[in-house]
Amino acid sequence: MKKSLIIAGLAIIACACQPKLKLGQPNRIVDIETEYGVMKVRLYDETPIHRDNFVKLSNEHYFDGTLFHRVIDGFMIQGGDPDSKGAKEGQRLGEGGPGYRLPAEFREGIYHKRGVIAAAREGDQVNPEKKSAGSQFYIAQGKVYTKEELMQMVEKRNQRLKSSIFQELQKENTDSLLKFQTNAEMDKMTALIDQIKLDVDSIFEQKKMKLTDEQVELYTTIGGIPHLDGNYTVFGEVIEGLNIIDSIAKVDRDQFDRPLKDVKMTIKLVK
Repeated sequence: MKKSLIIAGLAIIACACQPKLKLGQPNRIVDIETEYGVMKVRLYDETPIHRDNFVKLSNEHYFDGTLFHRVIDGFMIQGGDPDSKGAKEGQRLGEGGPGYRLPAEFREGIYHKRGVIAAAREGDQVNPEKKSAGSQFYIAQGKVYTKEELMQMVEKRNQRLKSSIFQELQKENTDSLLKFQTNAEMDKMTALIDQIKLDVDSIFEQKKMKLTDEQVELYTTIGGIPHLDGNYTVFGEVIEGLNIIDSIAKVDRDQFDRPLKDVKMTIKLVK
């Protein structure tokens, strides 16, 4: 009995002597360990909610044994789904998490350059506030663009955006348009169509993709994924081990982009 009490007492003392995890602390560094090597990641202080959440989960060993369950060469590698621990071969992944989401932290000057780590999230239809998943993240690989490729990409995306805005507003006004057409009220129908066009231009002007000189410089030198800027929260970057992103991105994968051979990770708080 005395021996048990002594051991219990020592355990309490040992716990009391362990340093407590301090959230809100700047200059956080984590290591993402894989069989392909270690990626050292600096978490941004500009995105403190995401930084502290990632630190907390890492310290709890939440990510240990999870997989990079979705990899696309020339795009990104994604992980952080707790359901991937021990997942069966061919099992669809990407829906798991800690049961909460994080508010978006979009910051001017932080872009999707090669090597950044960003939060995955649900689509705009069910998540208009662009809230981040609680644990799932991706690391950007992307590509290096020429200026011509970059401008063409922007133009095509803006064309698709304007078309989708028009279709959505037209759909919202379908009943009115049909009523005016049925009653031969062509003046009213024309006026409504003109108003829809004006609304489309107004919304498009607010939402259209624009690139700063800094973005153009980044994507034509370092490379990355420019069309994700302002849509997903970037909260850190790989500062050592960039080549490991390429190694993981090139593995063989199934029709759902899950690697045929599991790529497990362990994430440790270094600083």
